[in-house]
Amino acid sequence: MSRTRDPAATPPAVDLDAASSEPLHPAARETLLAALEQGYADPRRLHRPGRSARLLLDNARAVVAENLGVRPDEVSFTGSGTEAVHRGLLGLVRGHRTGTGEVVHAALEHAAVRHAVTWGGRTSQVPVDRLGRVDLDALRNAAARPGVSAVAVQTANHEVGTVQPVAELDLPAGVPLFTDACASMGRLPLPTGWDAAAGSAHKWGGPAGVGVLLVRKGARWRNPFPGDDRVDERVAGFENVPAALAAAAALQAVVAEREETSRRQAALIARIREQVARIPDVEVVGDPDRRLPHLVTFSCLYLDGEALVHRLERAGFGVASGSACAASTLEPSQVLSAMGTLTHGNVRVSLTRGTTGADVDRLLGVLPDLVAGMRAELDL
Repeated sequence: MSRTRDPAATPPAVDLDAASSEPLHPAARETLLAALEQGYADPRRLHRPGRSARLLLDNARAVVAENLGVRPDEVSFTGSGTEAVHRGLLGLVRGHRTGTGEVVHAALEHAAVRHAVTWGGRTSQVPVDRLGRVDLDALRNAAARPGVSAVAVQTANHEVGTVQPVAELDLPAGVPLFTDACASMGRLPLPTGWDAAAGSAHKWGGPAGVGVLLVRKGARWRNPFPGDDRVDERVAGFENVPAALAAAAALQAVVAEREETSRRQAALIARIREQVARIPDVEVVGDPDRRLPHLVTFSCLYLDGEALVHRLERAGFGVASGSACAASTLEPSQVLSAMGTLTHGNVRVSLTRGTTGADVDRLLGVLPDLVAGMRAELDL
């Protein structure tokens, strides 16, 4: 007779991959369910359901604008953060008077930026230091060259958490700035100085499939893709009104909770950084001070990042790896390579709003022996 395993004997799994996607915020879930009844119609129509949908869409735009410190007419909703990146950056390139399509960007920009530049322009990479900070002098010098259509610098890095000095870039007059704020929107206040920016709702606890495109009033931005006769001329396709409203509700809640959440998460991340650094041959990467409050990345010499992820999952922890070979490209992390740090044996831990000190203690109790055991298996 087989024995039934007692579920209580196994500790619950701990999600430590909020940087990939934060669990749906209760405010988003409640709003989404309510909006599904009222926001299904085409917001362009003049009948009552259409007017109701338009009211909800306008309300979502106003809430997002208020919580990001921008104007409502600067906010557009896209189908994803990636689409917001593509539209924001390529729209600046198309709107620039030179029309050459050369984009200067930091070497560790997200793949969405690099793919957009490859598709719609010419790229000019600027180096970063070992902490992931962009070389400001090199950036300004590159931006001053004739024919540069735009500069792209992310607000904070998605793999290592380093926050870039976007407000301090001091670019030449007439050169527009795009900032990818997908990793930081809602978690940090938006910096100043940008002409277009992008965010992704599922990163702050909104529903997946909602991106936020911000285009400053007066920016020289032109739609880089075929137009559409929707409510918002900057985007195309039928608006997902309930999801946009749910994303706005989650953003409002996250911003209201931000000070307390950031303080709590920063303290937990500081504990992880300190304890992990004591494990032999482990490098904690990214800026130790100017960083996202909820994220830490470290690399373990001799080990494979994907193998570490699987071992940690079996131990009850869901984490990510940016340094092991990517499943689709078999290439090491472009971010870590640009920084000159270890590109294998890498683990990214990112806390959800519900992560507790006990969760962190569990991870730190498991990790040293797990790393040592894997190295022993390799006879190192």
